[in-house]
Amino acid sequence: MPVPKRDDRGDGRGGRCRRRSLMQDHVALAEIELCGELMIAASAAEGPLSVARIDEVLRRAADELDDLPRSSAC
Repeated sequence: MPVPKRDDRGDGRGGRCRRRSLMQDHVALAEIELCGELMIAASAAEGPLSVARIDEVLRRAADELDDLPRSSAC
């Protein structure tokens, strides 16, 4: 007799793996957003970004990401 699976996907991994995947997606999207903010700042600058300017851009972008509502699935 076959062992019953714990979810509909048929791989037996259950919901925990799916939540971990969603969390990794959330982190990846946040990293992409931060990179985008750096690219915008770099394109607007007349020269290379200083370390202080990079910190400022990343801090502001991270604060904005923290203000976004989070999905209950993550």
